Amino acid sequence: MRSHEAAEAPPTADRALGPAARRASSVGLALAACLAATPTLAVAAEAASAGAAPPSASAANRSEAGLDRYYRQRPAWGSCVTGPDDTTGPDLDGAGVQCADVTVPLDYAAPRGRTITVAISRLKATDTRHRIGAILLNTGGPGGPALAHPPTARAAMREVGARYDIVGFDPRFVGRSTPLDCGWPLGMTWLSAGADRAGFDRQVALQKSLADKCRATGASVLPHISTRNTARDMDVIRGALGERKISYLGYSYGTYLGTVYTQMFPGRHDRMVLDGAIDPGDYRPRLLEGTERENEKALSDWAGWAAERHGTYGLGRTRAEVLASVDRVVAASARGPLTIGSGADAFRIDDSQVPLLLFSGIADDTEPARASFGELLSVLVEAVAGAPTTLPAGFAGELRYALRGEGEPTGAQSAIICGDVAAGRDPEQYWRDIERSRAAHPLFGPLTRNINPCAFWDRPREEPTRVRRDAPALIVAATGDPRTTYKGSVELRRQLPSSRLITLEGANRHALYGSYANTCVDDQVNRYLATGKLPAKDRTCVKETG
Repeated sequence: MRSHEAAEAPPTADRALGPAARRASSVGLALAACLAATPTLAVAAEAASAGAAPPSASAANRSEAGLDRYYRQRPAWGSCVTGPDDTTGPDLDGAGVQCADVTVPLDYAAPRGRTITVAISRLKATDTRHRIGAILLNTGGPGGPALAHPPTARAAMREVGARYDIVGFDPRFVGRSTPLDCGWPLGMTWLSAGADRAGFDRQVALQKSLADKCRATGASVLPHISTRNTARDMDVIRGALGERKISYLGYSYGTYLGTVYTQMFPGRHDRMVLDGAIDPGDYRPRLLEGTERENEKALSDWAGWAAERHGTYGLGRTRAEVLASVDRVVAASARGPLTIGSGADAFRIDDSQVPLLLFSGIADDTEPARASFGELLSVLVEAVAGAPTTLPAGFAGELRYALRGEGEPTGAQSAIICGDVAAGRDPEQYWRDIERSRAAHPLFGPLTRNINPCAFWDRPREEPTRVRRDAPALIVAATGDPRTTYKGSVELRRQLPSSRLITLEGANRHALYGSYANTCVDDQVNRYLATGKLPAKDRTCVKETG
């Protein structure tokens, strides 16, 4: 099950980051979350950092009362290998990446209290004579690790990459940073309400049990897991690196994190690229709400592609026939669970899970991604007929995490989302929303409007971040993005008048720069990273064929 941000991280990054990052950026969708520790601290930090850029890193650090020791620390760079079972570290070492930990306060309102670590990595600039500075990476999620991403980012940046220290980091409680594990029996909570009230009632019970379990295991840290605290960690990283300003590349949810940073720490960011942007005003626990039409179009476009390859996938000779095959799978899963795979990797999936599998396969319209989704749907059709099935290569591992919670810690994504924006508490309101949406969007409405653990979470410590300051940024978006829809990028462009928008027409794709092989998009971004000058006006690119 390839879920294409998370992340939120492009496919080229997926190969470098491994399964944990792929899950965060794909199935997890890489969408949702924004808040932090205490309103008093937030106001003080924002007031201290308002206005022009600080004259020096040390002066900026002194403005953070009680945080000097965090800003003054210097990372102890070394090998990225954590032990004999580490498969990522040797590759990073071989690519010239160094790793370190940065210490940050758990609670920024109590900087002398408990501390946690944030894992960072650095691929140093090789063109030191023309060095621009450091660029910080976020691949989405929320909860997507980016520690392994610098080599992929340097490849995307081409010649200009040699002029940057490229810095990846695993956000607090993610990856190699101080971890959170809610011990859930499943890895993904983006589930559908199913076909009827009984299915929704099961979802209410499940999502409440997940919230209760995470509270029982992580009560001391959950109040401090939020986007605003991650933005504070980013500024500590900036200070620890000795940078007056820091550049930033963020995908999907990472665009929201980057926007929050500009609002909390104005004057401390240099070049900022936001790919697949979220409208900050739409950031909420049900962040996928409102994406139904874009996902239906992406599914329909994929069905047209699959119809031309009926001999390979056997799903139908016309677009309508392929979509009818999808409908049969969904209807069959509502009558009873379908079995896919075999042996230890046999999975029984019902109508709460099938829409997630379908949803996760349509955020990328490249040939390999479409072929991968075609293989999965063929397996689902065979399962409807009761035939034995074999999962396509790579799907079993992702299903083990998504449907069983095996292999990786669970809960960080929900903890960030729920710690950012308060969710509605009344299950009946969710049910009414689902029923209203079902008529127009029978497949995706019950998924995007469903209840989730945030309905049973403790309320966030801070109010959501609002855009009240302009900030120059380069926003990149595809018109057919099924995850963070194009209208979100247009709205963020409006809220940040100094920004510019690069639009890719004709693509049903989430995350573009460095991974979609669109020369127009990549050249615009790299020109900005090289010169620091935004285009004079918004630009439009077109999808390349072949």
